[in-house]
Amino acid sequence: MLHLPRLLGTALAVLGTLTSAARLEAADQPVNFARDVQPILSEYCFHCHGPDQAARKADLRLDTHKDALAAIKPGKSAESELIKRIVSEDPDEMMPPKKSKKKLTAKQVDTLKRWIDDGAKWGTHWAFTKPERPPIPVSREAKPSGWPRNPIDSFILARLQRENLTPSPEADKTTLIRRVTLDLTGLPPTPKEVDDFLADASPDAFEKVVDRLLKSPRFGERMVWEWLDAARYADSNGYQGDGERSMWPWRDWAVKAFNDDIPFDEFTRLQLAGDLLPNATAEQKLATGFLRNHMINGEGGRIAEENRVDYVMDMTETVGTVWLGLTLNCCRCHDHKFDPVAQKEYYSLFAYFNQTPVTGGGGDPQTKPVVELGTPEQMAKLKELGEKVASAGKVLDEFETTFFPRDKGKPANASDKAKDLPKDVKDALAKPATGRNRNQLGAIEKHFAKSDPDYVAKLKALNAVIGERDGLSGQIPRVMVMEDMPKPRDSFVYVKGLYNKPGDKVTAGVPAVLPSLPKDAPANRLGLANWLVSPDHPLTARVTVNRLWQQVFGVGLVKTVEDFGVQGERPGNQELLDWLAVEFRESGWSQKKLLRLILTSAAYRQSSKLTPALAERDPENRLLARGPRFRMPSWMIRDQALAASGLLVDKPGGPPVKPYQPPGIWEEATFGGKRYTPDTGDSLYRRSVYTFWRRIVGPTMFFDAGARQTCTVKTARTNTPLHALATLNDTTYVEAARVLAEKVLTGDGDDAKRIESAYRLVLARKPTADETTVLTAGLKRMRSQYASDPAAAKKLVSVGAAKRNEKLDVAEHAAFTNVCAVILNLDESVTKE
Repeated sequence: MLHLPRLLGTALAVLGTLTSAARLEAADQPVNFARDVQPILSEYCFHCHGPDQAARKADLRLDTHKDALAAIKPGKSAESELIKRIVSEDPDEMMPPKKSKKKLTAKQVDTLKRWIDDGAKWGTHWAFTKPERPPIPVSREAKPSGWPRNPIDSFILARLQRENLTPSPEADKTTLIRRVTLDLTGLPPTPKEVDDFLADASPDAFEKVVDRLLKSPRFGERMVWEWLDAARYADSNGYQGDGERSMWPWRDWAVKAFNDDIPFDEFTRLQLAGDLLPNATAEQKLATGFLRNHMINGEGGRIAEENRVDYVMDMTETVGTVWLGLTLNCCRCHDHKFDPVAQKEYYSLFAYFNQTPVTGGGGDPQTKPVVELGTPEQMAKLKELGEKVASAGKVLDEFETTFFPRDKGKPANASDKAKDLPKDVKDALAKPATGRNRNQLGAIEKHFAKSDPDYVAKLKALNAVIGERDGLSGQIPRVMVMEDMPKPRDSFVYVKGLYNKPGDKVTAGVPAVLPSLPKDAPANRLGLANWLVSPDHPLTARVTVNRLWQQVFGVGLVKTVEDFGVQGERPGNQELLDWLAVEFRESGWSQKKLLRLILTSAAYRQSSKLTPALAERDPENRLLARGPRFRMPSWMIRDQALAASGLLVDKPGGPPVKPYQPPGIWEEATFGGKRYTPDTGDSLYRRSVYTFWRRIVGPTMFFDAGARQTCTVKTARTNTPLHALATLNDTTYVEAARVLAEKVLTGDGDDAKRIESAYRLVLARKPTADETTVLTAGLKRMRSQYASDPAAAKKLVSVGAAKRNEKLDVAEHAAFTNVCAVILNLDESVTKE
C-alpha cells in the first residue's frame, strides 16, 4: 500500500529544493528592466498609471523613471510604496485593485523587490532602441552534423544548447524540395523537379533549388499574399453598397515588385510617397494605391467629412501596423494606455495623410485622384476620339450660334428662341456642346427630331463619338492613388476621435519615443517614408524581418507580429532578430537575399517530426529544435490541387476572375443587390491571388483568410471539419480530383503505379507499401460500387467545366477520382511538412 503522507512529504521536499535552486539561479541573474520589470508594470500598472493622462489615477505615473520615483525608493524595496501596495491585503490599499481581478505572482513580486534593491535601474523598451548587430555566438560544445550553415544557425544553436536541446536531423530531400517550393512559389514541385534534385549530389544542390525558385515569376504571386492582407486589398468598396473597384493594377504592381526584388526601402517610398518623387511616373504614382486600398462608405445619410476622416485614420493605422508594429488605433481617442505614444502624436502622423483632395462624399470606387492605365493602343485611340469629340462639338457650337441667336458669350438657352423649350432641353443648352452628356444630347435630338433634321444630324454626330469615347474610356482601369493638395489642409486632434470635434491644431510629425526627423526632412509623406527606412529607425527592419520569419516558420520571433509595444511579446531570441534586422538593412533591404539566408539555414532544413519530448518541451517550436510544420493557407491548398491536376492556368495579372462559388452567397449578403456569375474557360483555373475579392463576403473557398477590411498581418490558423467539407465537396476540388484521376489513368502502369503518380504530383514522394495497400483496397471497393451504380459514377466524373476524356471507362474514372480526392485531402497534403 502506498504511504500517501510520506510520498507527499517527499514530493514537497523535492519541490522545495527545486524552488530554492530556481530562486538561487534567478538571484544570480541581474534583473533587467526591459526584459523583466517593464512587462510586469505594463500588465498590472500602466492601465491606471501609464501614458494615458485621461485614465491616470492618483496623479501617479509608472511608465517614466522620474515619475515612478514617487513610489519607488531605489535600494529600499521594503520602504517603497509600490511594494507596500502590491503585497497589501487591505482592499483599500492593495494594488492592483481587487475589482481588476489581477494579482501579481510571488515570482513577479520577488522580481520587483530585487530590481528596487539593486537600485531600480531604468531602461528603454527593447523595440524602441536601434538594433545593433550582435556578435555571432561561438559554440563551445560539440556541433551537430551540418550545423551551422550560416549565422542564423549559430544563434539558434546557442539558444538550444542553453535549453539542453539538440536540433533535429535534416529532412529527406523530397520533403525539403516540397517545403521550399511551397514557401517560394505556393505550388508543389513537379516530378521532374524532384527527380533532378534527387539526382544532384553536389554539396550546393539545395542552394541551387532555392536560387531557381527565387527567380520564378511565381515567386511574386506567392509573396504578395501577405502583403495584400496587410494592404487590405479587395475588388470592392465594402459596406452595404460594396461597389466594385479597379485596384487590380496595383495588385499586379506589387507582384512585379516582389519578383523584381525592389529593395524594401524603395518599396516603402513608392507605396507611401511615389507621387512625391521628382518627375513621378504613372507607375510610381500607381504604387501609392497601397494607401487608397481602404474601404469607401457610400451609404445614404453618411456624412462626407466623417468618411474622409475615417479614410485618413485607416491609412495612419495601416502604416503604424505594417512599418512600426504598433497599435496606433488605441490613440484615436486618447493617449496610448501602454505605449509612449500620445493622442497628439497620432494626429501628427495623421497629418501626413490628411492632404489628399478626397472629400469623402459618395461611394465612387474611382474617387480622384486616379491614374489611368490603359494600353498604349487604348490611350492613342482615346486621344483620337477626344479630338473627334472636340471637332464635332465645335461644329455644333458654331451651328447653334445662328440657330439660337443671342448676345456673344451667352449660352444657347439665353436665346429668345429657347425660352419656351422644355426644362430638360433648356438645361442641356446651358452648357457648351462638349459639356453635355449623352442623355442631354438625346433630349435635344428628340425635341427637334421632326422640325430640324440638319440640327439633329449634328447632335447625333457628336453623341455618337462621345458614346464611342466613353465606351473605350470605361474599359480603361482607373486606380485610386495619392496626391497632395496645393494648399495644405489643417489637421487637429479630434476629441474622443470624433470628426466634428476638432481640438488642438497639429502639424506633421513623429512620436517622440522614436528617432527625430532630420531637420531638412520635408513635412510630407516622402519625409515620413525616408524616416521609416532610415538607418537609425528601431522598428521597420525588425518588424519586416519578423513577418518574413512568421511566413516561413509559422510564428514570428516575436509572436505578436502586429504589436512590438510593451504589451507585445518579447522576442525569445532577440539577438537573432536584431542580427537579421541589421543584415536586412545593410544588405540593401533585399527580401530575396533575406529569404535565401533563412531558407538555406540548417534550422530550416530540419525534419519537422515532433517527438513526445519536444511536444512537451516546445509545442509551438519557438526554440526551433525542429523544422516548420503547419497547415497551408487555403489559397495554397487550392493552387496545389489545380497544379497537381494540371488544371492551373499560369497566366499572370489582369482583372480579377470569378471561379466556382456556391449560388446565393452574394445575394444573401447584399439583399439581392449583387449576383455572382462564375467565369468560364481559363478564368476558372487561374491562381487564387487573382480571384475577385468582395469585401463584405470574401471568396467562399478561402477559410482562415484575412477579411481585407482593415490591415491584417497575422491571420488565424484553425483546423475544423468545415475545412474538410470544402476540400472534399467544393467543385474546385472534386473537379481537380477527377482531372488528376484522368491524368494518371492515361499514363502507363498498374494500379500501384498510378497511385504512385498521383502521390508524386501532390506530395512529391512515393507512397509507402502500407499506403499503397490501403488505397488499392479502397480502389477495389469503389470499382465495385460504381459498377453497380453507373449513374452515380457519371455524375461524379461530370463535375466541373473541364472537358472529360470520353474514352475512359466511367466506373473506373469515378473510382480513381475517389482515390485522388483522398490523396488531395491527406493531412500531409494540406500541411507544409
